Amino acid sequence: MKILKKWWVLPLFLLCFVVGKYLYQMPKFDDGERSPNFEWTLPSGEKSDLTKLEGKYVLIDFWGSWCGPCIAEFPGLTTLFDKYHSVKFKNATGFDIVGVGVEKGEKRWRRAIDKYKLVWKNHVFDENTNFRFFDSKVAKLYGITEVPTKYLLDEKGVIILVNPSVEELDEFLQKQL
Repeated sequence: MKILKKWWVLPLFLLCFVVGKYLYQMPKFDDGERSPNFEWTLPSGEKSDLTKLEGKYVLIDFWGSWCGPCIAEFPGLTTLFDKYHSVKFKNATGFDIVGVGVEKGEKRWRRAIDKYKLVWKNHVFDENTNFRFFDSKVAKLYGITEVPTKYLLDEKGVIILVNPSVEELDEFLQKQL
């Protein structure tokens, strides 16, 4: 009899768990917000930051070489980059990708860039020591709790899409021609 009286405890626990996980994994920023700036060193050794990319649509893509869904998106992102990189849009002059590799070691990051032929120039090595909490500098700045996570910025650095699929990105960019 005691067990039947507390039948609601397990469903309540599961509901709280699901809602809590959803809230934890929500991106920190929403569309319409200005993207925080950050600096990085390109694999070539050159310094860069987001303000240098203003005037273009910019996709910030948080990924990891250890992340299956991230790797599965690389061919589509490469196609988008090739298709729109040099295009003149209504409000922007081109499309660029800033790939933020959340990694424990720079060697794995560089190897993944070469292996998956990530042709864009802006690669950020965001060293992480604890994947459970994403404690790397840029991931913390953006409140990243899972990869892949993406933000599309307009020509002024304002977030216009959060976690779009490759198809949604293509559709959006096509409409901007």
